[in-house]
Amino acid sequence: MTTFPALTLTVSPFDPPTATPTQRLAVGQLLTDSHAFALPDDPPLKPELEALSLTHVSPGEAARHFAVWDGDRALAWGSLNYSLTQNLHAAHARLFVHPGARRQGLGRAVAGALREAAREEGRRLVTCGTTSQVPAGEAFARSLGAEPALPMRQSQLDLAGLDLEVLDRWTTRPEGDPYRLHLWTRVPEDFLARMVSMMEVMNTAPRGDLEVDDWQITPEMVRAWEGMIEEAGEVRPLLAAEDTRTGELMGYTETFWHPERAALVYQGATAVPPEARGQGLGKWLKAQMLRHVQAEFPGARWVRTNNAEENAAMLGINVALGFRPWASFTEWQVRLT
Repeated sequence: MTTFPALTLTVSPFDPPTATPTQRLAVGQLLTDSHAFALPDDPPLKPELEALSLTHVSPGEAARHFAVWDGDRALAWGSLNYSLTQNLHAAHARLFVHPGARRQGLGRAVAGALREAAREEGRRLVTCGTTSQVPAGEAFARSLGAEPALPMRQSQLDLAGLDLEVLDRWTTRPEGDPYRLHLWTRVPEDFLARMVSMMEVMNTAPRGDLEVDDWQITPEMVRAWEGMIEEAGEVRPLLAAEDTRTGELMGYTETFWHPERAALVYQGATAVPPEARGQGLGKWLKAQMLRHVQAEFPGARWVRTNNAEENAAMLGINVALGFRPWASFTEWQVRLT
């Protein structure tokens, strides 16, 4: 690990769209080095892809970035992301300090810049996340006055130990079943409005003590997310369950996989609306997705996911599939005065 001497350095605004490719890549390298230090057994991140992600902003949202530079090297970076149309009281922060430049006050300095930016944008609540894989993150969050708002379990499935009998049982549907599955990487235009409504079912997921309102999704957001995923070279299969009697979508699940980090698959959202629960749709979707992962993602070894500790139903499904606790993740919130 490269270490850096103690220096008097300045927190500077950083604008990814107008920054030079060299500057973006330097921040991408910082994120890559931080990830490798925290999770040395994970497939490494790619600095170029991390640099690209800095330019991705969803429609109706904005971001402010700050960095600490030592010449051409980025020693610390933070971002504040917020919506311009909803949850106007809140913003979400991320902050990284290079492993070789820690304990010099850089994190606290960047946090101060993010806090001031939040105030300037009229936000009175800032959320952030920490993982038990980086214990110092929790202590740092507490030192900033953050309160734990949503504890989550990070679970991991070893695909080599997947119980095929469970998959067979969960993917067998009753005679005359009115539901059918669709597999997409890009939502067809005639299903887009229905998919938007389906995604908003995630508002029913537990949010603990987080002081945020329901999020509204637009077709423009979905198309933008699909474009960002494609630009990054990532693969995002989405399975949706359609009720053929009405044409409504009654459940979906998604995973994310990158061929350059082939061993690791991320399980994204899974949702079934309250009125359709109790029919095995969630189990069907999850099991069928794992079959797809095994068949279509060469080199995949693990599937990793997050679930709120209070979400007993989804945790039960994951445990039955063979997911085991891997770490804990906490969403924090800071109230600004």
